[in-house]
Amino acid sequence: MSLALSVVLGLGLLSVPLLYARQLLRFRRAWLRLPAAGPDYNVPPATGLQLSVLIAARNEARNLPALLQDLHRQRLPAAQFEVLVIDDHSADDTAAVVQDWARRVKYPLRLISLADLPGAQTGKKAAIGTGLGAAGAAWVVCTDADCRVGPDWMMAHAALAAAPEVQFVSGPVLLTGRGWLAELQGVELAALVGVGAAGIGLGRPTMCNGANLGYRKAAFAAVRGFAGNEHVPSGDDEFLLHKIHAAYPGGIRFLRDASALVRTAAQPTLGTLLSQRVRWASKWQHYQQPAPRQLAVLVLLANVTLLAGLILSSLWPALMPWVLAAWTVKLGADVWFLLPVLGFMGRRRWLAWLPLLQLAYAPYALATGLLGLRGGYEWKGRKTG
Repeated sequence: MSLALSVVLGLGLLSVPLLYARQLLRFRRAWLRLPAAGPDYNVPPATGLQLSVLIAARNEARNLPALLQDLHRQRLPAAQFEVLVIDDHSADDTAAVVQDWARRVKYPLRLISLADLPGAQTGKKAAIGTGLGAAGAAWVVCTDADCRVGPDWMMAHAALAAAPEVQFVSGPVLLTGRGWLAELQGVELAALVGVGAAGIGLGRPTMCNGANLGYRKAAFAAVRGFAGNEHVPSGDDEFLLHKIHAAYPGGIRFLRDASALVRTAAQPTLGTLLSQRVRWASKWQHYQQPAPRQLAVLVLLANVTLLAGLILSSLWPALMPWVLAAWTVKLGADVWFLLPVLGFMGRRRWLAWLPLLQLAYAPYALATGLLGLRGGYEWKGRKTG
């Protein structure tokens, strides 16, 4: 290979990681500018119902008691919130668990069963939509049945819900678990949470997590809820974020508050992890807004470029310095961006996993992206595609 050709190819291999690094620097600045909430929440005095918590559940009899107990310990007065568990055709004792806990807790706890409703309603979007129809408060907060929340979680949401201009709130999510697989997943999700928060701060929302969301019922109705994407099994969170942002550009907030962290367990095996990530990736092709599409393409290209560089440098060793530079640029950008995000989550030690994650992420991102385009996966005992 001639020197001129190696320089041209090398610059091509380095260009995408440089664009990626530039974007992450913008995200870091946006993250640092996000307003941080504290323990003294400015929640106006209220006597009526402020929040309705919606929990879509399918075969969650083992996980629900811990979450329902966490909600029992909330600092927000029990008279100011209710909890609705929407049972999505569970085959275990989910319904019996909810009915038992309804007699123990101090807050109103209701069970709604999709199986008792007319029509063949299934899936999380049907569950959330049904819960919204039954919710008594003007503001709903959503989490998942296998999550854990701290005692100030609802106070933090109530503080933002009290601002009349706020229509949608995205909250932070932390993965828990021990071992290399759990911590690698934790780093990946922390990056997604940080990027989603930064996008909101920049006024270009891209992603959020359905395990920690809040929004006005009126905003949901104004954008016709999940209409237009009800055929996509995933995306009950991000499609709604994009639609509400389009209708209320100044009404989106990120809840940068460590006491509002929602914790959920990492996937226990590589098989369940890949199934979950393929489910997440399957919605990318249905994005209508340019910001999430552009970000998804940039991340995929950056990782594919690193993988292509390794392959090309094995054929033409003269490219190796360029490849090393590309990997260094991307890894440095990831570390610099994640330093404050992981510090906020109390997991800065996870930075040690970044070199290994970068090695694995190129083929992993390519595989999940391609499988997501195909659209077929199994989740919660159901097959799609």
